[in-house]
Amino acid sequence: MAQAIVYTEFGAPDVLTLVDIDVPPPAAGEVAVRIEAAGVNPIDAKLRSGKRHSGEITSPRRVGADAAGVVTAVGEGVEGLRVGEHVAVFAAPGSYATEVVMPATHVVPRPPAVSAAEGAALGVPVGTAYQTLRSLSVGEGDTLLLHAGSGAVGQAVIQYAVLWGARVVATSSPRRFDRVRELGATPVEYGDGLIDRVRDAAPRGVTVAIDAAGTDEALEVSEELVAEKARIATLVRGRDAAGRGIRAFSGGSPVPLTPQQLAWRAEAMPVTLALMAAGRFAVELGPSLPLTEAAEAHRLLEGGVDGKIVLVP
Repeated sequence: MAQAIVYTEFGAPDVLTLVDIDVPPPAAGEVAVRIEAAGVNPIDAKLRSGKRHSGEITSPRRVGADAAGVVTAVGEGVEGLRVGEHVAVFAAPGSYATEVVMPATHVVPRPPAVSAAEGAALGVPVGTAYQTLRSLSVGEGDTLLLHAGSGAVGQAVIQYAVLWGARVVATSSPRRFDRVRELGATPVEYGDGLIDRVRDAAPRGVTVAIDAAGTDEALEVSEELVAEKARIATLVRGRDAAGRGIRAFSGGSPVPLTPQQLAWRAEAMPVTLALMAAGRFAVELGPSLPLTEAAEAHRLLEGGVDGKIVLVP
């Protein structure tokens, strides 16, 4: 019998419980995957707590979207995947589980050089980072101001922006400066006087900004420094974007992602896995906890922890 983490009411991490579930055989176009690791993302906690509106709970609600594991069954018409293959999965609702069935389009072969924990850490962060940078046309000649550079999304943004020829100035706490530098960005401390520190770090100006912090400071400094508001995006304060004349990609935005943006998020997975296999992209892993300790994983997430948390069935 497979197992999964669910919740039946919004609330603190303790609402998460482990239950037995039935897993149907994959239908046409689907695959079944035995989960080896599931990524824990901030959106998981926001949905569980009710901070991010998701509608009334009418039945036990599953948790998670990212994971890595081994294909155990393949539905009719699926090509490019086989039983026994190691894979990473993304946009797979209910990935806090021992087994999931999902569309084959959300499953990507995982190179031997990429561990299950690393594969499970990719979906939401790299999809968000890759799509945001593509949407803002970040590349050669740009100077990017990134708020919250040491988080999972921030680290992915830095690596892709640098790879594509941009210079990156990233806000962080001083404790995390070394990690930000290691990835190729110039770190600056957030807080009072930020705008002056950014100007010192980027004397020729800032051409594009990404807010992964969600603070008033992040938005105000970005608006002050970037001349073209269409090149400012928030990933957290989506509901405020339209009123400020800036862009938003998810993060509570009432405007859904476009088909092109969704395609970029999917494209990020095979691209990132190939770069990792070549040693050109890195994931910072944090605590690894048993699936049964999903509530503790959410407590750690909300308390702040370095690196990506993963759950292991």
